[in-house]
Amino acid sequence: MAATGEAQPTKHQEVGHKSLLQSDALYQYILETSVYPREPQAMKELREVTAKHPWNLMTTSADEGQFLNMLLKLINAKNTMEIGVYTGYSLLSTALALPEDGKILALDINRENYEIGLPIIEKAGVAHKIDFREGPALPLLDEMVNDVKLHGSFDFIFVDADKDNYLNYHKRLIDLIKIGGVIGYDNTLWNGSLVAPPDAPLRKYVRYYRDFVLELNKALAVDPRVEICQLPVGDGITLCRRIS
Repeated sequence: MAATGEAQPTKHQEVGHKSLLQSDALYQYILETSVYPREPQAMKELREVTAKHPWNLMTTSADEGQFLNMLLKLINAKNTMEIGVYTGYSLLSTALALPEDGKILALDINRENYEIGLPIIEKAGVAHKIDFREGPALPLLDEMVNDVKLHGSFDFIFVDADKDNYLNYHKRLIDLIKIGGVIGYDNTLWNGSLVAPPDAPLRKYVRYYRDFVLELNKALAVDPRVEICQLPVGDGITLCRRIS
């Protein structure tokens, strides 16, 4: 409390947080009341390990990890894909939600980061559900799209990778997700920068990718093949349910 008796704003305690809530204290309340008490021990351990990494801002927030875990259970997902893995926090959340014979095709250009979290994933007993592939996602997706047997074969796909390729991913993933399946695009509110004035002082990478995120959001809003719901969880996540 300040000398005036007014409460001072608090900072998020979670390293690399991405909450868009205006109140840091309210976000901390959500974490401490609803998220952390229910967070599996393995996810807590991986979150804490990732917090020490210099690129920890890339990780999925704990509240979004909880959301994804419940969503996968609600839609009874079994065959899933994740584009952009980093240390594997969202990947672990997915693996824990899937049934014992569930599968995740995990794509990332950096295996070294994935191996930071791999021992924890193995200890959690879910590594057998993960098929990790290192390298750019688009060439593999093109191969998959060319295989008609794979069309409509995925229940859920989560994309948290290079924002300048989100629309390129969407053009391919729409064939691979089943009717009624869900694609989740992460970071679709992009640090809140989407409504910032043109002269706003933005970090260089935020300004660079902002136009790509704006383009994606406009395209998804008019795509007749999907129903969409954009949620202010984490840094914004847009869910696309394929309907045709």
